[in-house]
Amino acid sequence: MIDPRNEVLARQLLDYSVELKEGEVLYLEIKGKETLELGKHLVRLATERGAVPFWYYSDESLSRHWLTSASEEQFKTQAAMHLDLMKRADAYIGLRGSDNPFDLADVDSKQMERANNLFFKPVHLDERVKNTRWVVLRYPNNAMAQLAETSQEKFEAFYFEVCCADYARMSEAQDRLSAMMSETDRVRITAPNGTDLTFSIKGIPNVKCDGKRNIPDGEVYTAPVRDSVSGTITYNVPSLYQGLLYTNVSFTFEGGRIVRATCDGDAAKLNEILDTDEGAHHIGEFAIGVNPLVRHPMKDTLFDEKIGGSFHLTPGQCYDAAPNGNRSAIHWDLVQIQREDYGGGEIWFDGELIRKDGVFTDDELERAFSSENLKSSSL
Repeated sequence: MIDPRNEVLARQLLDYSVELKEGEVLYLEIKGKETLELGKHLVRLATERGAVPFWYYSDESLSRHWLTSASEEQFKTQAAMHLDLMKRADAYIGLRGSDNPFDLADVDSKQMERANNLFFKPVHLDERVKNTRWVVLRYPNNAMAQLAETSQEKFEAFYFEVCCADYARMSEAQDRLSAMMSETDRVRITAPNGTDLTFSIKGIPNVKCDGKRNIPDGEVYTAPVRDSVSGTITYNVPSLYQGLLYTNVSFTFEGGRIVRATCDGDAAKLNEILDTDEGAHHIGEFAIGVNPLVRHPMKDTLFDEKIGGSFHLTPGQCYDAAPNGNRSAIHWDLVQIQREDYGGGEIWFDGELIRKDGVFTDDELERAFSSENLKSSSL
């Protein structure tokens, strides 16, 4: 797609998200043929800035042929090659826009587990996330529009508005919420769908997500004290994970551990994912979604976890910036929207109601996250 908005987005990714400088190495991963136009802008602009871009192309229609039968040694060799490249990189940009999000649906779960443990974890979770300036984003192809259940033209307009938002202003708006979270010990979350969950975030840092890691962005995350999570949660946003769609996922916790997991559909597969390792049975992230330009689920985590009026509670690996000691080969962001149009819900900090039905009870905080305040003037 030749679209002048690609130039605007490419400049934002390089100048704001990863702050690429002369002489630095950019690792650019391009998935899906429709991402190539944005990829070309990134290669050109990075080169003009005096940086050195390394790029490679892939998508799930290619990788499934590898994932289906690769041995443990083959995964390790592939990981070693990519790990060497990632260690040389100062910045990473991942463009993702595969034609068919279900291309990996029939790959054996044991092979996916091998890929997560032997490739994704060492290359991305342990090296890229910890040691590079990185940002990942989807691209508005027709497959994404179909998942969002809208026309491609309408989806593209939404996509560029959200991805080119004023993230510097969003960062300022997040300061107040971050301060509140820093002072909080006990969190309680309730919703009419049977959710009643408590946990502590005392002593664990929180991080503002303001366009430096994901595009679109708009969350403030921390992690629960690992063994403090108690109660039940039911997520009301469908999640597309490893090629399968999960709906109405529900977890019951005791002593911080998931002791019961159900969903509409393939509950056995859900539990297989949780059995990847012990850390998959515990929560590695708690985040509050605050992007007012993202309103409805589109079966894409990078968008859905930022929905204004949502939160997500994530089984698996914690982030080093908000560590709770949980280690895992998975990191699965599952989302609940608490706005009135999705059933409502409440978040309490130390006995004080801070958000009801997706609206912050602090009027100044709610105004700071208004769509009028955060729309970009560059489009």
